[in-house]
Amino acid sequence: MKKQNGDAIRRAIWAGVFGFAGVMHFAQPKPFDTLVPPELPGGRRVWTYGSGAVELALGAAIAGSLTGRMSRSYEAAVSTTATAFLAGVWPGNIKMAWDWRNKGLTERSIAFVRVPLQLPMMYSTWKLGH
Repeated sequence: MKKQNGDAIRRAIWAGVFGFAGVMHFAQPKPFDTLVPPELPGGRRVWTYGSGAVELALGAAIAGSLTGRMSRSYEAAVSTTATAFLAGVWPGNIKMAWDWRNKGLTERSIAFVRVPLQLPMMYSTWKLGH
């Protein structure tokens, strides 16, 4: 029973994290625009809104798995997608660390800590369905 409770807590947390982040991409897009590497084609705002939409979808998909009515293959697909998404936005975190290298200690610390923290985050989302 403990493992199931832990799984439900992890799912609820990730549903909230992705849902909140998705909303923020639309409510306050400018900070997210700065994370988009300039090498990507198209406008930064398009990438911001696109990643926000993906995060909203992931939040909803993970929340749906809390019902216990989703198949294992659904959960595996959602977990794999969430993990791939986190890997896909990792370059934005690296760009943020580079861009913030000359800022104050607090901002620098936040930016640099985000880069290695992406690995346990990816492991956690992977565990949602595997």
